[in-house]
Amino acid sequence: MLGERIKAQSYITHTIWVTLAFALFGALATGRWSLAFVALATLVLTFLPVLADGRFGISLPVRFVAAIALFAFATIFLGEAFDFYGRYWWWDIALHGGSAIGFGLVGFLFVFTLFEGNRYAAPAWAVAFMGFSFAITIGTVWEVFEFGMDKAFGLNMQKSGLLDTMGDLILNMAGASIGAFSGFLYLKGRSLGGLTGVLQEFVQKNRSLFRKLRR
Repeated sequence: MLGERIKAQSYITHTIWVTLAFALFGALATGRWSLAFVALATLVLTFLPVLADGRFGISLPVRFVAAIALFAFATIFLGEAFDFYGRYWWWDIALHGGSAIGFGLVGFLFVFTLFEGNRYAAPAWAVAFMGFSFAITIGTVWEVFEFGMDKAFGLNMQKSGLLDTMGDLILNMAGASIGAFSGFLYLKGRSLGGLTGVLQEFVQKNRSLFRKLRR
């Protein structure tokens, strides 16, 4: 049930929801329509993983949902509505690096799913490399999107142009390496902070996708 899935989420996700709800009602009460729109859009985006949970044969761990909610909150609400990108020079760096780690983890899980959890179907380094490549592809496509938006609509998504793009790609490589390396360590039965724990949690909640997994 939806209510049970909502209750099961972490305190981080619930805190974000409450914060956005207060911001939404406060903005509506004071006539700050742009802030109200951003708060509502962010609130909807943070709810989407909960609504989609289990609908496509995939069950999302609580920490996955919390990471998605935190990223949307930091990117759209704090970054755009409160100009954290302009206030803090490191904000964009932190978000690019964090998202790249996430895509590295997702890339590894995607490849591991294709092998149905058979850790001997390919060398651990090969599976990790494919996960790394997945994350790099996502990051590159995003940079192409930013370039296209700037050229087509006269925006300034690339900020300083080449330097911004190359900096983002370097961050993407670093984050993707961490995420993919976490997958490598997982296959080797080792750990890297909480990242391998996230992988383990996803596998446990979706055992039907990893039918060939043996311990």
